[in-house]
Amino acid sequence: MPSRILALSAVLTLATAGCGVLPTKEPAPPPATTAPTSSAPATSAPPATATASGQDTRPALAETRGTETPDLKVEVVGLNRVKGKHLIAQIRLSNTGTEKVSWAADMGDRTRPLGAMKWASGIGVLDAQARTWILPYKPADSPCLCTDQKRDGLDHFIDPGQSITLYAVLPAPSGNPATTTVVTPVSPPILNVPINDQPPTGDFPDPDAQPVTPLTRRLILPSESLDKSEETADDGKDLQVNLSSDVLFAVNKATLTTQAKAIMTRTAKLIDTSPATVVTVAGHADATGNNAINDPLSLRRAQAVQRALTAQLTRNGVRFQAKGYGSRRPLYANDSDEGKRRNRRVTVTFPKPQPPTQQPAATTSPGATDLTATTKADGQPITMEIAGLRRLPGGLGLLTYNITNKGSAETWFNDLHHTQDWEAYKYQAASNVRLTDVTARRQYRPARLEVPTDNGTDYYCACTDVSGVRISTEKFAPGQTREFWNLFALPDTASTLKVKIGPFRDLQVPIQ
Repeated sequence: MPSRILALSAVLTLATAGCGVLPTKEPAPPPATTAPTSSAPATSAPPATATASGQDTRPALAETRGTETPDLKVEVVGLNRVKGKHLIAQIRLSNTGTEKVSWAADMGDRTRPLGAMKWASGIGVLDAQARTWILPYKPADSPCLCTDQKRDGLDHFIDPGQSITLYAVLPAPSGNPATTTVVTPVSPPILNVPINDQPPTGDFPDPDAQPVTPLTRRLILPSESLDKSEETADDGKDLQVNLSSDVLFAVNKATLTTQAKAIMTRTAKLIDTSPATVVTVAGHADATGNNAINDPLSLRRAQAVQRALTAQLTRNGVRFQAKGYGSRRPLYANDSDEGKRRNRRVTVTFPKPQPPTQQPAATTSPGATDLTATTKADGQPITMEIAGLRRLPGGLGLLTYNITNKGSAETWFNDLHHTQDWEAYKYQAASNVRLTDVTARRQYRPARLEVPTDNGTDYYCACTDVSGVRISTEKFAPGQTREFWNLFALPDTASTLKVKIGPFRDLQVPIQ
């Protein structure tokens, strides 16, 4: 795909009261026979669509298809870095089918209130280096610096054969990359999209001309040992190792068990290979009991882990800070036995170790090359096919797969979100997926987006939504195929992993 954005054939205008516009490339003048475009109101920001027929005909930098509606073609037609710190993303949505396609309620950021859903507030990029999901700037008077369906006079639907182009202004990804991953709420992530450092075509609001708030979502990559002795959350900067208190200690005790020795050795090796100078050790309890019991017990357990780790470190210059929080900082809801078990933990946090320098090597048997599996839903045959497991920068991986109703009747297939009850997300999503490194005896769960709220923190699966705005997204017509995706951490030394998706059989999948 070309990385240079071609000029539009008509002038795009933006006159936003009280704010400036970013530098733009002068578009080519319209043909003499083209009627002049009408000026937008002072508070309008028209979508970047301009030709004599009203369609955006620029070549796409990259494209994909909608996960819910395969007739919806999603193309990146502009990705420009401005002033070295802002990014202008332009997304063209085209209806390639024979029926109208809805878009207005689908392009909004799902991690914000529904008031933002009719804006293109869900357009963003994945900053692999900073391990963040970057969304459009938020001004004081609107949900985002982006296309607004109502303000910009766009219909809720796209007619067959027609297209619209949406824009979003957001922070540029860190590290000045030449390419990035573009994310939208309606499609899988779009990989390796080239960033252009020339001015964009069209006029767009300048975030430096008004107060705006950058919106980013921290990306958390969870994994756990198969023996359930520990689970790890990796945010790209710090490693948070949650050691199971049920394995480390007897009930109501703070003396490490014999089994804890191997766990301490493994954790100490991680600290030794990290640049850590300060390591925090925090004891936590479930909601059983009261603070008078939980607080001192959680502190004594943290101190016991600190002493054990200090004795096993092989380098100097590491300080420890031990704290006890009782039941005040649960990871999961305390309304299930599994949630309570995982909340009984000692959390060791330190800067992430550097990845190994050796070349990736297979840690599992390659297995069969067949990447398909079948199941049934309400008597109808359902097939699943792995489209790919791709290694991305920053230790990330993208799994994509297709699910098809091979039957003769419409059916519901809702097994993708029937995950364990302790693993709660804000909305139902395709979170019932696991990757396993059998040799390393480690399981990887779907990445999650961390969203601070007034009442704490919400988590959203970094994967395909299966409900929410559209209540029928789990319904498959006969012959209908949908594409799904999940983000994961990938082990540095693996070339093949076992993949488990919902009720389908395990598959051995090579990493591309």
